[in-house]
Amino acid sequence: MIQRLLTTLASLALAVPVLAAEPAAGSAIDLWQRLQGGSHVLVVRHAATEPGIGDPPGFALGDCATQRNLSAPGRADAQALGAAVRQHGVPVARVLSSRWCRCQDTARIAFGKAEPAAMLDSMMNDDESARGRKLAELRQAVQAWNGPGNLVLVTHDVNIRALTGDRLAQGEMLVATRRPDGSLAVVGRLGVPKSADAVESM
Repeated sequence: MIQRLLTTLASLALAVPVLAAEPAAGSAIDLWQRLQGGSHVLVVRHAATEPGIGDPPGFALGDCATQRNLSAPGRADAQALGAAVRQHGVPVARVLSSRWCRCQDTARIAFGKAEPAAMLDSMMNDDESARGRKLAELRQAVQAWNGPGNLVLVTHDVNIRALTGDRLAQGEMLVATRRPDGSLAVVGRLGVPKSADAVESM
């Protein structure tokens, strides 16, 4: 009797299909899958830099030698970011970047291209009016973008905090969707490089 019961239970267990678990919303797997489908905005903080905050006195926007630039680990992080994007089959459309060299270099190393956009330039020394103009221009650009693929924005920590309220480590990314007004609804974050330093403010 007991043997027949055990045999029946075993047969029932084999008949039940095993269902693959769905990735949790906001998990890395879920975020990569979202990006594979396109129509998202990837907000990237520039990769790790040489030590410091801001730029040396008298820096020139068009002269990388006068700025605080990516460190060797930062360049490696940007390469790893690009490799991950390609490995996961993420379609990249436009790549807009702050005109600061550390952002331009991050974009070119990771995505192979960078379109300079003054609206993504550092807000660190901007007054409230200038910050408002940059945010308004950025929201208009996001609202007007219609794909296909994903839109990438490479910028600075202070800008990301103003745009989304999130504070990112260097090289970290936010995955977001667009609201009708061009503002961003963040669905998660990806890729914190080991060399990133979340203390840096720009």
